Amino acid sequence: MSKTKTATGLVVASAVAAAISTAGTVAPAHAEGAMEKCYGVSLAGKNDCAAGPGTSCAGTSKVDYQGNAWTLVPAGLCENKDFWAKVLPGDRAGSLEAIDRDPVA
Repeated sequence: MSKTKTATGLVVASAVAAAISTAGTVAPAHAEGAMEKCYGVSLAGKNDCAAGPGTSCAGTSKVDYQGNAWTLVPAGLCENKDFWAKVLPGDRAGSLEAIDRDPVA
């Protein structure tokens, strides 16, 4: 694994961990501790469960930010494009529904 990919993975993991620990300040309109499925934000092998072909459950995504793999995030964070713009490469962002990108054979 390249140093750049490892560094990006650490940044994403740290950002998501920080977001989870501050869920009350990220989404105060939602019940404290409420979580939602967010597609397209997990690293390869780090998804929480399946969303379509190429995944069966936790840890089975094949590529970083796979569009049909989800991870749990604090409610309200998934659609926060400003947050994802800071932690994901390119124009990637989270989605409450599976995203048609990064197909896996």
